This record gives sequence, structure tokens and C-alpha cells, in this order.
Amino acid sequence: MRQIFICEVGPRDGLQNAHHLMPTEAKKAWIASMATAGIEEIEVGSFVPPKLIPAMADTAEIVSFALTLPNLKVVALAPNVKGFERAVVSGAHKVTFPVSASRAHSLANVRMTPEQMVEEVRRCVELRSQLRANTDPEIEAGVSTAFGCTMQGEVPEDDVVRLAVMLAEAGVDCVALADTVGYANPSQVRRLFAKVRKEIGGKLEAAHLHNTRGLGLANALAAYEEGVRHFDSSMGGLGGCPFAPGASGNVITEDLVFMFESMGVPTGIDLDKLMEARKLMVAAIPEEPVYGHMALAGVPKGFRAAV
Repeated sequence: MRQIFICEVGPRDGLQNAHHLMPTEAKKAWIASMATAGIEEIEVGSFVPPKLIPAMADTAEIVSFALTLPNLKVVALAPNVKGFERAVVSGAHKVTFPVSASRAHSLANVRMTPEQMVEEVRRCVELRSQLRANTDPEIEAGVSTAFGCTMQGEVPEDDVVRLAVMLAEAGVDCVALADTVGYANPSQVRRLFAKVRKEIGGKLEAAHLHNTRGLGLANALAAYEEGVRHFDSSMGGLGGCPFAPGASGNVITEDLVFMFESMGVPTGIDLDKLMEARKLMVAAIPEEPVYGHMALAGVPKGFRAAV
């Protein structure tokens, strides 16, 4: 039985910041391959204006395809009510909202203050309650730039806690803390997750960590030690926010899976099949830089996955 739950965000967070577009059919093959490897939750795209992020222009088609894959939770990002309505129509199982704790990043990313974004999320929760007869997507709020911001600099931890409480009170199903620009360190991760959990309890669910300064896995381990069991990651370390200068790749899925499996903590993901999915990704965007120690070194001799 898996003890770690990984949401692969490469098709959204990874490709939105890539310099090369992945063809739609290649996306479908990649997503199907990751699902075959045992990844049970994939953020397949975002419902944003294509003129802003051309890589997400085919999100509705990708969601439709992903819904045909067995045992896969299909996730899509929405930045506002309009995006949420499109996600609901698409049939996505889960919709995640980026709610930045940094006022500067929030204005750049969604053209709203953090408080305005909370109200936008609240309206979507209310809208969902009116649509329950037809669909009932899970709603997650990701507190972006929770550990620092390249535009604002320091983000006070009290601001993060206050925002998480507001989102929980707005009725979201779960909250994630996101190190959008890779500023976090393990001590900070432990401290902030503990503070937020004290205020909103089990609604604090996931860690979304970036590897900008090489601390991605260390921060993931710190979050695990603080009780986190849900992690976002991106194959090949793709990722970053187009509206957050300096933001770069997410924690690398392959390396994250290996870390937990080598610790004896099951992820339910087959590493060999995961590496096959990586080959499809690399072939689809051959000019895009990708990362990962597992891809370079492979598994150690005698390695056995956790049971």
C-alpha cells in the first residue's frame, strides 16, 4: 500500500515554462505512460488564456483524454472563476488555484491581490455547491511563494498562516504550501508546515517544492518528517512560473520516488516504467533541458522497491 501520494505536475507546471511546445498527441502518450507507471494523480494543464501561456491551449482536449485513463485523478489549474467554469465543464476531478502569499507575485500572476484571490476561490466553492447535481470537483488552494518571492523578497510566515486560514474558511477541500521560487530550506519547511497545520489541521495536505537551489529533496524529506504525505513533482525537473522571475524546475519526480522507495516508504510507482515515461518526454521536447540524478546514475545494484 502506498504511503506517499505524488501528483505529477509536469504537463502543467513543467510545460508552461518550457521554451518549446510539446505536441498534443505527445502529451497524451506521456500522460498515459506516467499513469501506467503508477502515478495516480496528474495535473494535466491549466485553463488560462492561450495568448498568455500557449502551451496550455489544448488543456480541454488533454483533460478529456486523461479522463479515459483508469484510476487516474485528473487535475487542472484555474486562476479565476472563468477558468474554474471551464475546468468543471471539462470534467476535471480536481481544480487547483494559485493563491500567492506575496502581493507582488499575486498581482503579476493573477492580476489580483491575495485577498481578492481568496474571494475568487470562495465564489468558485459556492458555484460548485450549485453544480453538485452534475459534477463535484475537489478544490485545492496552493499558497504560492509561501517561503519567499523573487519580486517581494521575504514573505512573512504570519501572512502565509493567515492566508491558509482564510482559504480553509472559504471552503476549499485542501491547502498546499508552495515554494514557487525555491527559496525554502528544511528548517523553514518544518516550521511553516507545523504553524499552518496547527491552525487548519488536516486541510493542510500537500507540499509543492522547487529545486531552484538544489534543496528540493531535502525540503521534501523535511516536509515528510513534519507529516506531509502528498507531494507535487515534475518529471525531469521541468517547471517554473512565467510570472515569477527566477523560478525554475520542480522537485524531480524520478529522484523523489527513488528517495522514498529507498527509505522503505512505498509510493506505488514503478521506477522502471517511470524512466520509460521520461524517454517519451525527452523525445517530445528534445531541445528542452531536463534534469535528474536517477536518469544519470540509475538504481544502485541490489536496489529493491519498498513493499
